[in-house]
Amino acid sequence: MTVGSWLTNYQLPITNYQLPITNYQLPITNYQLPITNYQTIMNFIESFKMAGQTLLANKTRSSLTMIGMIVGNASVIAMIGIGEGAQNFVGGQVKSLGTNVLIVRAGVPNASRSSIRNAPQTLIVEDGKAIASQVPSVQGVSAELNSSELVRYGNKNVSSLIFGTIPEFLTVRNFEMAKGRFLTELDVRQNNQVVILGSELAEKLFANTNPLGEQVRVKNVSMKVIGVFAEKGTSFGTNYDNSAVVPIATMANRIVGRKSPYGLAVTSLFISIQDESKMDAAQFQVENLLRLRHKITTEDDFTVRNQKDLMATMGSISGALTLMLTAVASISLLVGGIGIMNIMLVSVSERTQEIGLRKAIGASQHDILFQFIIEAVILSAAGGIVGTCVGVGGILLVGNFTPLQAGISPVAIALAVSVSGGVGLFFGVIPARQAAKLDPIAALRSA
Repeated sequence: MTVGSWLTNYQLPITNYQLPITNYQLPITNYQLPITNYQTIMNFIESFKMAGQTLLANKTRSSLTMIGMIVGNASVIAMIGIGEGAQNFVGGQVKSLGTNVLIVRAGVPNASRSSIRNAPQTLIVEDGKAIASQVPSVQGVSAELNSSELVRYGNKNVSSLIFGTIPEFLTVRNFEMAKGRFLTELDVRQNNQVVILGSELAEKLFANTNPLGEQVRVKNVSMKVIGVFAEKGTSFGTNYDNSAVVPIATMANRIVGRKSPYGLAVTSLFISIQDESKMDAAQFQVENLLRLRHKITTEDDFTVRNQKDLMATMGSISGALTLMLTAVASISLLVGGIGIMNIMLVSVSERTQEIGLRKAIGASQHDILFQFIIEAVILSAAGGIVGTCVGVGGILLVGNFTPLQAGISPVAIALAVSVSGGVGLFFGVIPARQAAKLDPIAALRSA
């Protein structure tokens, strides 16, 4: 091989070696992107600092401007939390009676509400027994005859709601015993003069003394205390802890003197259903059975209420009220946004010389626009954060001093703060654009 041919062939690696050098330029070109992003970040930080300094220089005006946003956010968060607490409260009230419970009351469904004592005598204990035996999905039936009476022990008198009932009351109504025992079938059959006291009623009458075995008088009828209920609470205005239970026959014969030609009259039947999914079918069967027993051909002489439907209705009502109150409270956010726009417009007029100087030394319209928008967003977001704290504090106060266990919703907080920031951004655009469009020469001349 000659020297010339060897040199010609040797050029191939040298030519191929240029490829990595050419390819090596790609990372250098791509490396410019972070530099551009870094400049943007620095511009944002600088604009943020300037906006903060401007707002801090006018603390009183900035604070007054934020009041609208503070009130708006606090109102929205508080209304949502209190509304949620109201829904939980109503749900708890219904659940305390049982969501799988049907309530049958004597009287025409659309008749005006009458007192318990004057309720029509259309339901009897035998109706409850027939329902328990003939409706397959029924788990238990509690027949009740109620009246408000005076309970006495020694020199202490307490007005209380007295339930005349049967042994099934304990399980159907979800009561629990704290002391002693509940009624038995023997107590009902023999008209025994025995009574079970609610926890609050026992405390009022006996204080720290054990009431078991003591004699109390219920409407001048002497009764032996055989038990005390565990705390039950209040449901739909009825304080069960300040109530008492006696055998239904004793109640009818000795306390209220309620007579019926058809049997032992009652004011209501509480029916527990085995499965909530069978509530509608059970209600249909109960209504048909009572119509047959009462020989009804026209209008019913009883009313059947479904606790599940009641809970859904009450939940819908409280939800609608919450939505309405929240919408009303949200108006203050709009008012706060208008206040921010007003103050920002005033600020543009006051800072005409500053804007002119900045534009004269090279600030772009985008820089001016960005600074004023940031000021508006800072005002609204700061007002939103303070308002959130105020709203959460209000919810905690409501929870501590009322039966409503108001809930703190993270979604509501995030939404309120986001909306307040968005309101500030929206209402800050007009003043910001007005500032950005100022001609630097005209601005300096007018100043």
